[in-house]
Amino acid sequence: MEIHDTNQPQHIETAPLIQLVEDVQKQIETVVVGQRPMIELLLAGLLADGHILIEGVPGVAKTLTAKLLARLINAHFSRIQFTPDLMPSDVLGTSVFNPQTASFQFKAGPIFGNIVLIDEINRAPAKTQAALFEVMEERQVTIDGVSHHLHAPFMVIATQNPIEHEGTYRLPEAQLDRFLLKIVVGYPSIEEEITILERNNVQPPAELLQSIKPIVTTEVLQYARSQVRNVHIEPRLIRFIAQLVQETRTDKSLYIGASPRASVALLQLSKAISVLRERSFVIPEDVLMAAPAVLRHRISLTPEREMEGATPDDILKEIVARLEIPR
Repeated sequence: MEIHDTNQPQHIETAPLIQLVEDVQKQIETVVVGQRPMIELLLAGLLADGHILIEGVPGVAKTLTAKLLARLINAHFSRIQFTPDLMPSDVLGTSVFNPQTASFQFKAGPIFGNIVLIDEINRAPAKTQAALFEVMEERQVTIDGVSHHLHAPFMVIATQNPIEHEGTYRLPEAQLDRFLLKIVVGYPSIEEEITILERNNVQPPAELLQSIKPIVTTEVLQYARSQVRNVHIEPRLIRFIAQLVQETRTDKSLYIGASPRASVALLQLSKAISVLRERSFVIPEDVLMAAPAVLRHRISLTPEREMEGATPDDILKEIVARLEIPR
């Protein structure tokens, strides 16, 4: 993929971006069977330069897919296994006394990577969760009054188990809001599960993963992200995004609506999805595809609706149904 400078902010070269996405997607699918929606949203989140939360029961390839995506990018990959005894310094780093210089030196923690996988993020206590606030939003870490900036690109991919409650902690709303999108991963179909068994009978996924080589440089990734930001979106769609987010704040089924950060995230992800769909402009279907992933973790249902068995996605469908979709 060639990199060209452009002074035309509304012009993007779609062909190189489409080829980049196709190459990455093809490599992921050599290891991961099915889970096409998860893969597409992961790629969209990567292009939109946002953090991603993946939720699903154990064994549905959440961690495998995240590791595979990181392996395809020629960047520094770091993995942090969250546990109940994990301290903020174990994630961010700490100042260590150097007897030779008689001074303290900062020793960077594992969060200082380009792509950081946080496995089972809901297993760490509130103090460690709060340590991620600054680094995920401002992409810097402040230790002992000194700010340490992370090198671009920086992206957090976190996984969590929705059904296990023993030894887990609910993520604070402020931290959830820092994730660009949340992907919910389901079980594979019977045909996909047969394919998984057939592949494992020949070669385990761990061996396949080792054979994967990087195909994207950080320079190409940064260029692709700059091009996605220049995807065209009409004012009527911008208004539709604002109306959709506003509705979450007044809906009687919700006691917490989405923040303005959600509006910006919905705009970014809609642009990235349009590129996945081989277009240089956003259409309403891009916004509708992005909306559940961007909003489901940013809204909270009233206790009455929760007792009825409603989910955030159900409420979002109700909201979209009563809005006029621009055409």
